[in-house]
Amino acid sequence: MLVQDREDGISKSPKGPKPIRERSSIPLSRTPNRLNGAKNLDFSTWVSENLYKILTILLLISTIAIFFYLRSAAGDTTTLLCLQSTQTHSIRPEFPKINWNNIPAILDKSTPYANFRSEKWVVVSVSDYPSDSLRKLGRIKGWQVLAVGNSKTPKDWNLKGTIFLSLEMQYSHDNPNRTVVNPYIHFGQRSVWPRGLPLENVGEIGHEEFYTEIFGGKQLIQQGISNGLPDVDSVFYFTRKAGFEAFDIRFDEHAPKVALPQGMMVPVNSFNTLFHSSAFWGLMLPVSVSTMASDVLRGYWTQRMLWEIGGYVVVYPPTIHRYDRIEGYPFSEEKDLHVNVGRLTKFLVAWRSSKHRLFEKILELSYAMAEEGFWTVQDVKFTAAWLQDLLAVGYMQPRLMALELDRPRASIGHGDRKEFVPQKLPSVHLGVEEIGTVNYEIANLIKWRKNFGNVVLIIFCSGPVERTALEWRLLYGRIFKTVIILSDQKNVDLAVEKGNLDYMYRYAPKILDRYTSAEGFLFLQDDTILNYWNLLQADKSKLWIGNKVSKSWHAVPVANKSDWFVKQADVVKKVVATMPVHLQVNYKETMRSDETLTICSSEIFYIPRRFVSDFVDLINLVGNLDVHHKVAMPMFFTAMDSPQNFDSVLNSMIYKKKSPGNLTTFYSAEAPAIHPWKVSSEQEFIKLIRVMAAGDPLLMELV
Repeated sequence: MLVQDREDGISKSPKGPKPIRERSSIPLSRTPNRLNGAKNLDFSTWVSENLYKILTILLLISTIAIFFYLRSAAGDTTTLLCLQSTQTHSIRPEFPKINWNNIPAILDKSTPYANFRSEKWVVVSVSDYPSDSLRKLGRIKGWQVLAVGNSKTPKDWNLKGTIFLSLEMQYSHDNPNRTVVNPYIHFGQRSVWPRGLPLENVGEIGHEEFYTEIFGGKQLIQQGISNGLPDVDSVFYFTRKAGFEAFDIRFDEHAPKVALPQGMMVPVNSFNTLFHSSAFWGLMLPVSVSTMASDVLRGYWTQRMLWEIGGYVVVYPPTIHRYDRIEGYPFSEEKDLHVNVGRLTKFLVAWRSSKHRLFEKILELSYAMAEEGFWTVQDVKFTAAWLQDLLAVGYMQPRLMALELDRPRASIGHGDRKEFVPQKLPSVHLGVEEIGTVNYEIANLIKWRKNFGNVVLIIFCSGPVERTALEWRLLYGRIFKTVIILSDQKNVDLAVEKGNLDYMYRYAPKILDRYTSAEGFLFLQDDTILNYWNLLQADKSKLWIGNKVSKSWHAVPVANKSDWFVKQADVVKKVVATMPVHLQVNYKETMRSDETLTICSSEIFYIPRRFVSDFVDLINLVGNLDVHHKVAMPMFFTAMDSPQNFDSVLNSMIYKKKSPGNLTTFYSAEAPAIHPWKVSSEQEFIKLIRVMAAGDPLLMELV
């Protein structure tokens, strides 16, 4: 360089010109004078030293120039946005990889319309409640209306006979299964919920219809229920009783234990709970949350990890009695539950891990829960220490199993399904005790009358009505709103109306129309005895029929049967084909085969008020077609509602094909009904009253 050469020249030629020697006396380490004439002549050196400054200034000037040019050319910011978009998306996206030869079919397995078929459709978009014009469309014979909802459609939109496709159904192919259930429902208490159940799930009181038996050896956590004061939260404790009243809640001790499948959780507490050795790692109680939330959060955390080793949480019927000491705990102790538990269950079901050892997965989940704010880093460190301690004492990690959550859940075959309908046990905190000076028998009579006082009883008498009509009214008239008697022969003096047992349903519409304020209608044949005191727990808003009484309700293969069965099956097909969508869908969901004909003797059944309209519509659909009463009733019932929603009260009735020799030993006051029992004279009626007095002692006043 020029400056460096001069420095070298000075050191080598001390006898050079004087001006140069004077300039060389200036220290070389000082900054050269910007006005130095020699340096101004050296332009390349100046450029090299200030290159970065020059480039920065040029870039700034260019940017400003481009900005003003684009502003003047476009008049707005559109061009700028286009430029920005082009720069942002300059990376080429990956082309989707699709195997066109292996596209899985989307099958409707979850909606209630899976088996419904129609050739003619009217599709409309709805934003408000059904209009008169839409109702008229729904009444066009042979056409099916499909109403498509949008973001403005009311959530409770409904129109009888119309299929409604909500916004959620349009965008989701998944079956919205629950992630957490209330186990108390299974054991008979629908209005009680355990501590740790998300409050938004309290109102879900439906029960599972079918259960599948599982192999033993995987019940790694057994949660037992307690009678008396079960483990309830402070919301329940302080709102479901008055003052210092003690809880004494009872559960069904005979209900089978129930295991929770992967994807479904249940609140697990530290009361009456057993951990097996393969789940010892789940004994850790978190320490960074409140004491009333610690065991519940531990329970959900443990359940999620059980799925990784193929284990189950199993809830058992009550094995202990816990007394209510009237020592409630404050709501603030449960704040971690009510704020986070609903979100926690959804998080746990969605969580996945790629680790290859159980303890690695456990630690990873604990860390993820801290990230989500369910507990703090303190519990992450606690988890790590706890797992190390387990290994240090020789604990063997359980082996991982294939997670079933991401697999399609296999459907349960009919032979594998086990049905269990929970009881509906009384809850002290919701009931009203009879008080006063009346005796026990009178109190029961008042209670029965309160329960059935707005239910109409319809009896068909096949025997001589002049000998039994008054007796039936005397027996049942004390309990029901009124007793209507039908018979083959009309008797004006005894107020007996004309009827035909083979087509008994045809006489129902005019009776139902006569009592528009009745809560429900109970149909009974005179060869069946009704123990009304055992019907108190039945749900009067549901259908009742003995669909689980095998000798009364059964399916008959049509092949190789007489012409009567073939003709009845053909007529049923014709009726089903004309049913409105909601009735046809219900029927086909239950009756999946056309090769069998379902028959029910239908000696006793109940129609609640909310199903009267559908019941009458079905009768009108049959019209003059020759459908026998025993064929019509199972068709009507399965069209009106799914059998899983029937009340099970009549399924425990005593039912025989033929009358036994000794009726006294045949009768039981514990059953809801007894069949057969024939009464054709006053003497036989007196015998009946005496045996029924075991359940209603006041009946002895009649004889």
